[in-house]
Amino acid sequence: MAGLVVLVVGLFLASLTVGPASIGVGPSLQALFGNPDTPLGLVMQEIRLPRAILAVLVGGSLGLSGAAMQGYLRNPLAEPGLLGVSGSAALGAVLAIQTGLAASFPLGLPLAALTGAVIGVVLITLLAGAKGGSLSLILAGIAISALASALVSLALNLSPNPFATSEIVFWMMGSLADRSMEHVVLALPFVLVGALMLITLGRPLDAMTLGEDAAESLGMRLARVRLQLILGTALVVGASTAVAGTIGFVGLVVPHLLRPLVGAMPGRLLLASALGGATMVLLADILVRVILPQADLKLGVVTALIGAPLFLHLIYQTRRELA
Repeated sequence: MAGLVVLVVGLFLASLTVGPASIGVGPSLQALFGNPDTPLGLVMQEIRLPRAILAVLVGGSLGLSGAAMQGYLRNPLAEPGLLGVSGSAALGAVLAIQTGLAASFPLGLPLAALTGAVIGVVLITLLAGAKGGSLSLILAGIAISALASALVSLALNLSPNPFATSEIVFWMMGSLADRSMEHVVLALPFVLVGALMLITLGRPLDAMTLGEDAAESLGMRLARVRLQLILGTALVVGASTAVAGTIGFVGLVVPHLLRPLVGAMPGRLLLASALGGATMVLLADILVRVILPQADLKLGVVTALIGAPLFLHLIYQTRRELA
């Protein structure tokens, strides 16, 4: 945990000081707390600081929700997108772009994405039922995710404006560029409330490693745990998707990497995965600015390029251990 905290703090400072402009660390940090009317002060306070904060919020949200989903479903392949919240949020953003709402005012797109996430979680809750088990939750999430993906494809197919289509495609790749403190203010309350709901699931998730029946015999109210999981995941993933677009592999890979280091206990893995997710997104966002800065490389592309090889390595290592 101490190592993860050091990594997050170090990468956060690097995110504030790394960019296309060759400016020293000292002048950059001085401008961060200095006069915002200077060009460097404007860059530090209005561009780099919100970007670094959002990287921590988005990465922490995806890592935390991924660990919670894997612990509840007792499935190492579970990830935040399984509930369909990110797909529903993406659908809301696509509709905002198509209807011109995103161009009407700056926060039109993230607000539409949050609305889509809320609608998605309501549908998942209704489909899964009050007393449904893990299987019904998975099936409901897959159904909503598939429906949202189909509607996004339909919107792209019927789009008469090639510029809107291009904007939709680039937004769905995920990015933290051109974000402001307004996006931070919009996402922060949802992320904090959702993260608190997920962090407090540590004891129930530990109990569920023995099975649902054993967890109920220990006094765990599984219906309440599931509702708390759905709402917490919806809040953090919906807010993250609303401000950053679709960013994959973080919630899937990070818990896998950190699980052996925390004794395979789901409760211990929650906070570790939040810090690990923040580390991964901060690192990827720094690489976006260092590698081909003129090409506007998207964050979701870099996280996939980092996450996929790591995941393949984990699969290979698991096969060797089982052999």
